[in-house]
Amino acid sequence: MPETDAELIRRAREDPDALGELYLRWKQPLFRWFRGRLPESEASELTAELFAQVALNLRRFRDEADGSAGPWLYGIAKNLLRRYYQRGGVEQEARRRLGMPIRSYEADFEAVDERLSADGLGLATALDALPEGQRVALELRVLEERRYEEIATALGCTEVAARLRVMKALGKLARLLRAPTA
Repeated sequence: MPETDAELIRRAREDPDALGELYLRWKQPLFRWFRGRLPESEASELTAELFAQVALNLRRFRDEADGSAGPWLYGIAKNLLRRYYQRGGVEQEARRRLGMPIRSYEADFEAVDERLSADGLGLATALDALPEGQRVALELRVLEERRYEEIATALGCTEVAARLRVMKALGKLARLLRAPTA
């Protein structure tokens, strides 16, 4: 008998493979739910963000639906969709947090680095402070606009791990860029 969602989530707190199983179980229904409301690329982004949120909040899960994570997952999805509309899109938000111009999708890394350093934001220092796997994943996703499948292949990891690396890198980078300088 297959594990319930609740069992997978409990196991995922210690075993990343269990999170991968939950992802495989729920990615299509959640993607279709987002897709019914958004263009395909945006639906894909929000589906990825949803599972990043799940990974960060595994301990918050409460089994209130007889082993199903559905209500919890769709609750997260509704919150992400609401924030998406409030912020104007996942990619634009990531670019804004990085201080990158939203209208320019062709800017190369060095030009962005020079522009941000001139503004005193210290992007190069913040990027150097990231673990290499996170930094590379972030560069592949945000600067080269690669799909998570491609990032996973380039890094030799699972797609879930690639998504988590990008999400963690964005979070740490945002904290570093907001930190007061001495």
